[in-house]
Amino acid sequence: MAELFDMKEIEERVILIAVSTDDEDDTRASLDELEELVKTAGGITVDKMIQNRERIHPGTYLGKGKIDEVRERIWELQATGVVCDDELSPAQLRNLEDALDTKVMDRTMVILDIFASRATTSEGKIQVELAQLKYRAARLVGLRSSLSRLGGGIGTRGPGEKKLEMDRRLIHERIGQLKSELEEVKRHRDVIRKQREKAHTPVAAIVGYTNAGKSTLLNRLTDAGILAEDKLFATLDPTTRNLELESGQQIMLTDTVGFIRKLPHHLIEAFKSTLEEAKYSDIILHVVDCSNPNMDMQMHVVYETLRELKVEDKIIVTVFNKIDQKEDGEFPRDLQSDYQVQISAKTGAGVPELLDTLEQILRSQKVYLERVFSYQEAGKIQTIRKYGELLSEEYQADGIAVKAYVPAELFGSLIVTK
Repeated sequence: MAELFDMKEIEERVILIAVSTDDEDDTRASLDELEELVKTAGGITVDKMIQNRERIHPGTYLGKGKIDEVRERIWELQATGVVCDDELSPAQLRNLEDALDTKVMDRTMVILDIFASRATTSEGKIQVELAQLKYRAARLVGLRSSLSRLGGGIGTRGPGEKKLEMDRRLIHERIGQLKSELEEVKRHRDVIRKQREKAHTPVAAIVGYTNAGKSTLLNRLTDAGILAEDKLFATLDPTTRNLELESGQQIMLTDTVGFIRKLPHHLIEAFKSTLEEAKYSDIILHVVDCSNPNMDMQMHVVYETLRELKVEDKIIVTVFNKIDQKEDGEFPRDLQSDYQVQISAKTGAGVPELLDTLEQILRSQKVYLERVFSYQEAGKIQTIRKYGELLSEEYQADGIAVKAYVPAELFGSLIVTK
């Protein structure tokens, strides 16, 4: 694996550039988010520049006049490179580097770089390397001439770094190898998933925009002890923990990688096995940072990504997080969800209401059972206790009178007398 560069040594000073093609778009907010991404990757933003154009220039991303302006700013601010807010084509990347005579990166490169430094498990590393290689394979021609300019820093970290100098054949061979390794991971996940189904344990996938507080929520509910930082993509590798509710009902909670606008397609492809946790879950816990002024846009991005992953017909609980940081008193709403709760994962406010909501959902998915079991059938009560919710049991002369909620698929086997 290629060594990671110490960003403090390199400390890149970059200018962020974007093209706005519509008065209605939120280019400024997108650039602010790109600044956060650059900061997370270890760089410093020294300026932000937006060009208003009818469309992005197919050859150079920016128009000629703006390129001259950017070149001047690079010299004035002693910037070490520029970052474009969109994914550049190989031709745009090459032409812009030639025109500006500096290192050029795009949003995708920065996101891939952050993922490379965040991946800790072997699965995470495989997924990141696969995404990096797919991205770079398409850009080998453009990058080869400017390799000397890259030096180090953002866009060069992670397992994919040294692969840049390989020819296409070797890169595609490596992509094939990584894909088969991911298939093995997927098979392993399928086995675990089937075991969960056999155990009749419902699963809730925690999804949301990056930095909405998903890991903090999982820690709050299960003492998972996973890293929760105020940074974009603080956690990459999914964590699954068991949560026992007050009634004794069990539910598995799975954290997933955060979503972001313009999430690179290669990443969605590479992380599909991880993101599929949402596809096979029973409940989606959609965590939203309600203190963020771009809350509505972030919610839209999450729903779009879920649609892209074909996550449909799920019970959605929107968890409006960070109410302790919300300044206005407006009540946030999500018309696309089935349930809504307001919490602060940090302070614990509202968490009991969230747990009550989960109890309510799990109960609604079970069938009410009221029956007297003979003493020979006492083993069935253990099954109810394990997979259902035992409300009461009363020992009588003719057997044990039970009131309970049980999974629908077990109901038939519980009422049949041998």
